[in-house]
Amino acid sequence: MNRFSVQITNVDGLTSQQTQLSQLCGSKQLFRDRYQILGILGRGGFGITFLAKNALLPGNPLCVIKQLCPKASNPQSWQRACDRFEKEAKALGKLGSHSQIPMLLDYFTQNGEFYLVQEYVRGSTLAQEVRRIGPKNEAAIKKFLQELLPVLQYLHKHRVIHRDIKPQNLLCCEDDQRVVLIDFGAVKEELVEACENSINKTPTTNFVGTMGFAPPEQFSLRPVYASDIYALGMTCIYLLTGKGPLEFDYDPNTGEICWQKQVDISDNFAQVLGKMVKIPLAERFKTADDVIKALDQEKYLPNLSNCLATQKLKSKSITQEANQQVYVPPVARTASAIRAWKAKLKETKSLS
Repeated sequence: MNRFSVQITNVDGLTSQQTQLSQLCGSKQLFRDRYQILGILGRGGFGITFLAKNALLPGNPLCVIKQLCPKASNPQSWQRACDRFEKEAKALGKLGSHSQIPMLLDYFTQNGEFYLVQEYVRGSTLAQEVRRIGPKNEAAIKKFLQELLPVLQYLHKHRVIHRDIKPQNLLCCEDDQRVVLIDFGAVKEELVEACENSINKTPTTNFVGTMGFAPPEQFSLRPVYASDIYALGMTCIYLLTGKGPLEFDYDPNTGEICWQKQVDISDNFAQVLGKMVKIPLAERFKTADDVIKALDQEKYLPNLSNCLATQKLKSKSITQEANQQVYVPPVARTASAIRAWKAKLKETKSLS
């Protein structure tokens, strides 16, 4: 018996029911005897998001109430949705200790609808920022990835796939400029699956995500950790160009969007982004760790290039190093190895 095990007497009427929170907008009447509803923050296919304040706590702190409206066709699917909702809400609650994920304050059902109450983060979305000040440059995108990839590491470590990473779900906090990831799709996906699948387990065609930002495997209802990598890569391309994925032409052979000529970034960074948005899973970065390692290697490439162009080790100094065991920094050793490899490659080509 869970906290949502209640008898539903009019399941068919739940989907057409007028939402109580919409009626309370701007009113002094409290929702659940504590929340004053200030207004609507957004609407989507799965429900409505409201801005509210807790009238019982000192200072009346602001919060966000997400109202999810499942289409339960019978008591069995409703109970299944309740079980899934509680499971995913608890998982979401465990993530709230991270500074870049809004804290879950409460969750409950009322009148056949599900509610999540979360911390309110004051700020603007990255989509709003791009519309206001224009696209970002390579340095800004690298900084953005340095902030977001550890968040993905944290989520995936807790076995959570976000499922809906996009500029509209990334907030730049007004207070300290940190980037916050909002609107997790896991709870929505579980509710859709529980409600749409009948007792006979008819396959559902609904998916959670956003066209263009979601990779193909997500449309097949088989998201993996690399699905979040794909969406993050598409978000980077949007931030660089100001264009959504559906605004680009695409390669008819691979199905991938043609974005490379629309950006002014280094070849090495373009390769990293390109691997993030590969359609075949076998060719895409598997984890956030893989992307971080690739970016770290890319960061040192200019230094290695300088070593190759300007540092020439004389045979005498090499002999001294061998005899005296002089310490050689790792970057210099790597540069030396690359020079030797290039010389050998050049010699092989000349012989052929």
